[in-house]
Amino acid sequence: MQRIVRDNAREYDFDRKTPPKLRVKPGESFVLETDDASTGKIRTPDFISTPESRPELKATPARVNPLAGPIYLEGAEPGDLLVVDIERIEVDTQGWTGCRTGMGPLGDSIKWAEASTPYTHILKHVPGPSGTLRDGAVVYSGRFTWDLQPFIGTLGCAPEREVESTIVGQGPWGGNLDCREMKEGSKVYLNCYNAGGLFYLGDVHGSQGDTEFTGTANETQAEVTVSLDVVKGKRIPFLRVEKPESIVSVYADKPLEDAVHNAIVGLMEWLVEDYGVSKRDAYLLMSVCPDVRVHVYQMVKIGRINFVAGAEIPKRLLE
Repeated sequence: MQRIVRDNAREYDFDRKTPPKLRVKPGESFVLETDDASTGKIRTPDFISTPESRPELKATPARVNPLAGPIYLEGAEPGDLLVVDIERIEVDTQGWTGCRTGMGPLGDSIKWAEASTPYTHILKHVPGPSGTLRDGAVVYSGRFTWDLQPFIGTLGCAPEREVESTIVGQGPWGGNLDCREMKEGSKVYLNCYNAGGLFYLGDVHGSQGDTEFTGTANETQAEVTVSLDVVKGKRIPFLRVEKPESIVSVYADKPLEDAVHNAIVGLMEWLVEDYGVSKRDAYLLMSVCPDVRVHVYQMVKIGRINFVAGAEIPKRLLE
């Protein structure tokens, strides 16, 4: 099985000019060893994240969220839809989060001064009943624990013209979306703008709360097994996720209500185009069906990064 090792997964831009690191066939599984958002620098609570300890933070935008890629998919062309089948996510035995002066919604708050003091917190990943991390837990402290729920924070195809960064880049091609639906067992659909798709992936989180309010989730290293496929001659308004039991339309925008509005309209378009639902029914279902859910995945005040919302409906209603 082809693989990109962690030391070779150090791309900080979605750049179409970067030579492919792998060439794969449709349906071929391959492994990407991903690093955490700090490129592996933060491993102990003694490492405090500052511009002095992490010079990459001084760049504009910051050189964080390293990605593996690009991966060239044979047969993918501009105007096609790339299908990313997330087969397996295996996380490290730990992750990290923390505070940094000036970062996040409370980064310069006097009332919440403790939350703006530079601080690193290591989260332990412990095995579950199987003896592995497959059903493991996150230990924040002796008081707070929860199940491991790993997902991919950043993925996408290289855009057609611009070179977007891995931290603030977002668009119909993908980007830093921190959407918890991009997890094992899901399929992600995104637009292709270059021959081969030129796919990138990284920034795995071991867990994350809705909105990722502080700007830093459970950042961890991982090994991700995926395969790619292509839908010829199809365009979608923004990234879509198909889970085993539901479909989710994702959108990134500001203000938040625009992200929610466009995610819902995107879900309506998906129902009409692929499931034979009438436009009127698709519209009315958004208000009357209690199983239609809206999620806010990322609402972080960092630079120009947009807010990310998703609209979800169960597949059982569409059978």
